[in-house]
Amino acid sequence: MGIVHHANYLLLMENARIAFLDEHDLPYREYVERGLHFAVTKSQLDYRLPAHFDDRIEVSAWLAWVRGASLRIEYEMRRGPELLVTGATEHALVDVDGRPVRIPREQRENLKKLAAGPLAARV
Repeated sequence: MGIVHHANYLLLMENARIAFLDEHDLPYREYVERGLHFAVTKSQLDYRLPAHFDDRIEVSAWLAWVRGASLRIEYEMRRGPELLVTGATEHALVDVDGRPVRIPREQRENLKKLAAGPLAARV
């Protein structure tokens, strides 16, 4: 069809989420080394315009909120000035057995500051 398959936007969001955590919190691999993972509990995508093969897509991600063991990241995907997709993912921090655990205090406090900022930190 010449357009980006809808599921590929989730991959773009995942890459942006990892980059966001790397830049503003801990590199995601450090969570993994501690036996922790941010499991997706909810994803939402609103498609406005299609992206086409070979388009350059800019993905912005920012933290909307943080709770004891969960967080929400929101996204915008653009082709130049055109807004293509908006979305959000919610995550629970889980251990290697998939049990929810609280986000470590230092990371949680840091993340809460990012979410409270006037424009919220973005990647």
